[in-house]
Amino acid sequence: MTPDMAAPLVLTSHMQPHVTLLTLHRPEVLNALNLALMRQLADHLRILAQDETCRVVILTGSGEKAFAAGADISEMHQLRPEVGGKDDFLAVWDVVANFPKPIIAAVNGYALGGGCELAMMADMTIACENAVFGQPECLIGVIPGAGGTQRLLKCVGKSLAMDMILTGRRLSAADALQAGLISRVVPQEQLLEQARNMAESIAKLSPRVAQLAKQMLNMALETPLSEGLKQERQAFYRLFGTPEQQEGMAAFLNRKK
Repeated sequence: MTPDMAAPLVLTSHMQPHVTLLTLHRPEVLNALNLALMRQLADHLRILAQDETCRVVILTGSGEKAFAAGADISEMHQLRPEVGGKDDFLAVWDVVANFPKPIIAAVNGYALGGGCELAMMADMTIACENAVFGQPECLIGVIPGAGGTQRLLKCVGKSLAMDMILTGRRLSAADALQAGLISRVVPQEQLLEQARNMAESIAKLSPRVAQLAKQMLNMALETPLSEGLKQERQAFYRLFGTPEQQEGMAAFLNRKK
């Protein structure tokens, strides 16, 4: 399968052999997320999931004003309830959430509505100092529909999530860091460099280890602690005897990388 590049709404480039950069590319509308863009993003991720040379994906937006300023309201305005049936409008977003390899969101500017939801689907989010996060859907007569009510609460807690969703409150990058919504804040000009450094550090790990760690961490969001601990222990034991475990521990004992 190859992405439909008739209108390239997602740009792809290689930052180093094991790190792929995907750039949302609708700068004229602050990278608003329409269905065509999300389908292209899903197509790229399906390919990268099978590409053994790709170990980490960085996701960012074109320009300095926005990661993604939300879903494309002009496209959504005419939707009716039937769109949630067999032609589920938001089903394509699941490809992002279920991508098996680590994703780093590098947020430049606005990450509102669907943009905030997309950033929360990533495994780590690094933001520039002028980044802004919010879930303002209630202000236009709907609610978040791509995980906003669920993931935001798990990230920042009930009170702040209610505040953001019911009042439309926006968080600065500094506030988002303090709330636990993102992991790092960096100057605008260092955003991609810092994201690349993070990605390169992760890419040095065994792909099997990195993907299993991601799987276990995501499981912790959805399972009781007792079940999560059981699954973690089984995954831990499965790694013993693998080449990466043997090499990694031998190197540590011999004081080598």
